[in-house]
Amino acid sequence: MLKILLPVDGSDNALRAIDYVISLAAQLKGMALHIITVRDAMDSPQLHRFWTQEQIHAFQQESGRALLDAARQRLDKSGLPYTSNIAIGDIAESIVKYAHDQQYTMIIMGTRGMGAIASLMLGSVATKVVHLAKIPVMLVK
Repeated sequence: MLKILLPVDGSDNALRAIDYVISLAAQLKGMALHIITVRDAMDSPQLHRFWTQEQIHAFQQESGRALLDAARQRLDKSGLPYTSNIAIGDIAESIVKYAHDQQYTMIIMGTRGMGAIASLMLGSVATKVVHLAKIPVMLVK
């Protein structure tokens, strides 16, 4: 069975990756899909002066759920089963670690995320995931 990890960040490229996976599922029998979004650890000492760890965690979870919403809506509409979660940490490293720990077959993701500077080139997260991953990574434009 093909196990796919699909990182999402709310960007148009992430939504195109979701659409691609939906079309791929129609051609395959037996695919397990997991969507993940990764939030920054927010471990700056400056931030901890104003927010408690509980407030930071609540913010990370709330913003993560918001980023997963568009993906969930598309997947729910398609009827494709999936699981999802929110990870905390370095984005690329967290994606690769999760894929490795959960023994995913491949990662499918958009080429660029939400960052303005990242839109000028391939995307630093996508590039880092490609370099770190020991499993196939498919990038969707």
